[in-house]
Amino acid sequence: MRDGSSQGEGLKDDDPRFRAEEWSQWPFSQWRTGFRNAEAFWREAAKVPGVTEHHTALVDFFARQYLDMMSPANRLATNPVVLKNAIESGGGALAKGWQNWLADFTRVPTAEDVANQGRFVVGGNVATTPGKVVFRNHLIELIRYAPQTDTVHPEPVLIVPSWIMKFYILDLSPHNSMVRYLVEQGHTVYMISWRNPDESDRELSMDDYLEMGVLDAIGAVGHDARAPQIHAMGYCLGGTLLAMAAAALARDGGVEGYEQLPALKTLSLLAAQVDFSEPGELGLFIDESQVNLLDHLTKGQGFLTGKQMAGSFQFLHSRDLVWTRRMREYLMGERDQGNDLMAWNADTTRLPARMHHEYLVALYLKNAFAHGRYEVGGKPVSLNDLRMPVFAVGTERDHVSPWRSVYKLHLLTDVEITFVLTSGGHNAGIVSQPGHPRRNYRIATRPERGEWRSADEWLQTAERGESSWWPAWQGWLAGHSSAPVKAKPIPASRALADAPGTYVMQRYPGE
Repeated sequence: MRDGSSQGEGLKDDDPRFRAEEWSQWPFSQWRTGFRNAEAFWREAAKVPGVTEHHTALVDFFARQYLDMMSPANRLATNPVVLKNAIESGGGALAKGWQNWLADFTRVPTAEDVANQGRFVVGGNVATTPGKVVFRNHLIELIRYAPQTDTVHPEPVLIVPSWIMKFYILDLSPHNSMVRYLVEQGHTVYMISWRNPDESDRELSMDDYLEMGVLDAIGAVGHDARAPQIHAMGYCLGGTLLAMAAAALARDGGVEGYEQLPALKTLSLLAAQVDFSEPGELGLFIDESQVNLLDHLTKGQGFLTGKQMAGSFQFLHSRDLVWTRRMREYLMGERDQGNDLMAWNADTTRLPARMHHEYLVALYLKNAFAHGRYEVGGKPVSLNDLRMPVFAVGTERDHVSPWRSVYKLHLLTDVEITFVLTSGGHNAGIVSQPGHPRRNYRIATRPERGEWRSADEWLQTAERGESSWWPAWQGWLAGHSSAPVKAKPIPASRALADAPGTYVMQRYPGE
């Protein structure tokens, strides 16, 4: 249990809510100490002998939710930073905070809110890497990006983003666009842009996302680039889906109807779980009763809305996304200006009812993929059938795909795996461009059929790198590519639309 004196007067606190020097002054230091001791008490109280690990985690989570709500940092009278700001601003900060609260309560934005809403425009100042849509079906558009070097590696890179997000997290502003970075390094890049489903798509299934999404895209890349081999990368659930497709294609007989696809020369999985036995805090709320509740919710409307999905993540990260943010906006009067990543995060996407049910049951409840029970084309698939090298990335503060869960890939296949652990969270740890301040990573390669090392053992021996992990990945891709050839422009006859395409623009009123 935490010693209360450790948070006494004059000492710094490792919680960002209490780091300001003002918290060292009495009586605020006493309130801080009492709160931190209460946190320590509930951490110990949650460890009840004889209670299942799942229910212990639930007790701990809800205790933290309650404590975060009751933090002295959330109130005017008990937060010395807020009080100082109110005095120095002559009450102006509180008046501005009142305006912010009123705007949120009435849903009538302030002039500042309206200005902020238009700061980032898809195709204007985000998702601006030049390219063309070269393939489209009911579920995806496939974007091919124009070459920006005289020569390119012959094997193109296909990127499979998660279908619960718009693809342009990987093509944000020009300075932090992963797509632009790869293109500038001499790679031909293709990107899947998922359609934002409506009520008519309620019966779209996981098989549809696998076939019309990943497998059709692989075939389209092979046809468009005339490439017998390609590199494939998947992010988040897009990586899980890509791993399923790769395993299905690698098994004896492959996938019926997709026998002529180009081979996957390498596989890259970013913050992507293939074993869901320890899915982190998100898994606390995915049990049979919760799935039944979600089924009831989506049955009528045919989909899970982006707002409903976003609400779940706000609940998981209430300290930062709710309480600390409200303190800044309502008590300090500091309206969040936002950035390109936050603008992307607000550009939500729906999930079809059937697909949403199937992936929750198959992955989170049954962990069918890791156990060799997930079926593609009526036959189970296994990552043990893979034969290509893999580059896998986990992020240190990932609450969606905890890095130790991502690391379990090592248990499911004997292929060569280069594993990277990067600083940051699920999104910011991936969008980590060269030159980004305060970034670092660890990297190590397990050879094909190499011996097993636990995640903690890996962490102790992995080589440390400074700044971005992107150059390490790009070098790995280049090392597994053939000699560069002359770059060719995208033929006008192949272009269906300019990048970023039309599917990414699909939005619905009120979402």
